[in-house]
Amino acid sequence: MRAALIAVLLTALLVSPSAAQELTGTLQQIQKTGTIKIGYRQSQPPMSFLDKEGMPIGYSLDLCKEVVADVEKVIGGEVKIEYVPVTAEDRFTALSENRIDLLCGATTKTLSRGELVDFSQLTFVTGASFMTLKGTKIRGDFNDKKIGVVKGTTTAIALKELLQDAGTNAETILFSTSAEGLEALQKKKIDAFSADQVVLIGLALSTEKPQDFTVLPDLFSYEPFALALRRNDADFRLVADRVISELYRTKEILKIYNKWLGKFSNKRSSAFDALIKLNAIPE
Repeated sequence: MRAALIAVLLTALLVSPSAAQELTGTLQQIQKTGTIKIGYRQSQPPMSFLDKEGMPIGYSLDLCKEVVADVEKVIGGEVKIEYVPVTAEDRFTALSENRIDLLCGATTKTLSRGELVDFSQLTFVTGASFMTLKGTKIRGDFNDKKIGVVKGTTTAIALKELLQDAGTNAETILFSTSAEGLEALQKKKIDAFSADQVVLIGLALSTEKPQDFTVLPDLFSYEPFALALRRNDADFRLVADRVISELYRTKEILKIYNKWLGKFSNKRSSAFDALIKLNAIPE
């Protein structure tokens, strides 16, 4: 009898840890399929965009690769990455409809968006600004100007409020992608294009003559970026948060930052340095 009881207890001890670590949600799905679907926007440099060979690259995509590496450790197997292009309008429904598992790009974390998706720890901080062709004067005077912005973005909302407060007759032109806005600016169909400042710099540098553009230094919004995932998937979110926290704690985030943004400026913003300290959460 005693031997039987001991055997039962030993079995319970051996089974319990495995049961406690049973995968759920997105992690379970990835384990079954061997694939993680990463959503990205194709023209949001330096956060997410296509290289000359048409491959998705960027700051946020590098962060997501780090997350995938940790997912492989958790599930105990290799994971294939399937890149899925999304737009500003459909990126959140792509998560809820299971077309993607992780949204990696220039996505601003907001409370209202938290009703649709969950977010990781913050991955970057910037703000909305304007880009013009060199010589175009727009600073402080929007009257009779045409200003482009991507629809469905937080920048579009902030721009509308800015123009209303300024009491100007500027016309807002909506685009589906940043690439469309850049093309319209180059063809002088608009006087300025508005987006997150870091994206504007990336767009200018993606052209053959970045010196033809001016990115204004002023910011008119606060844009905290984060990775997005499906709601109520705490285990998967914890994997992402652990990766991001470790990158901040070890300062490995600076290698990724310098890779994609070092050529923009030799000096990091004080906001980004503060972001590193605030998000270096202990394990």
